Amino acid sequence: MPGATRDPGPGPGVRSAGLLRCDGAVTETPYTLVPIGWVESPLTEPAAAPPQGDEGTGEAWLVIDPAWADGLRDLRAGTDAIVLTWLHLARRDVLAVHPRGDPDRPVRGVFSTRSPDRPNPIGLHPVRILAVAGTRIRVRDCEAVHGTPVLDIKPVLGPPGRR
Repeated sequence: MPGATRDPGPGPGVRSAGLLRCDGAVTETPYTLVPIGWVESPLTEPAAAPPQGDEGTGEAWLVIDPAWADGLRDLRAGTDAIVLTWLHLARRDVLAVHPRGDPDRPVRGVFSTRSPDRPNPIGLHPVRILAVAGTRIRVRDCEAVHGTPVLDIKPVLGPPGRR
């Protein structure tokens, strides 16, 4: 994928805490995520991207690998979706941040913020689908930078009676 670099992992000196299973046992077994595509965006630097997509991002394209094309067949322009990404440029050794990078705000744990810097930097992007052209999806309100790996696309659910 253009512009993407390999995720270096959690960084030097950062130990894995292991994975806690539902039976309480801890395991070191990793999970594997396979990107289905990448973001094609005019945003190239995380510092230039707004904190959230609805804060002035414009449009971007989701470029999906043709191997996953059949999964796109029912996506339509005008619908809302959630795009899950791997924030490959984020730091993975950060556990506490000033929300929105504002030093006037008190430090909070990353799991109570939307900071991209976190142990598993999964991005959650509510978008509006503007067009679908083959394996390319034009969206509005995606603040991910160019080259960000796309992990999944999910529809926004309507009220319980309309699902």
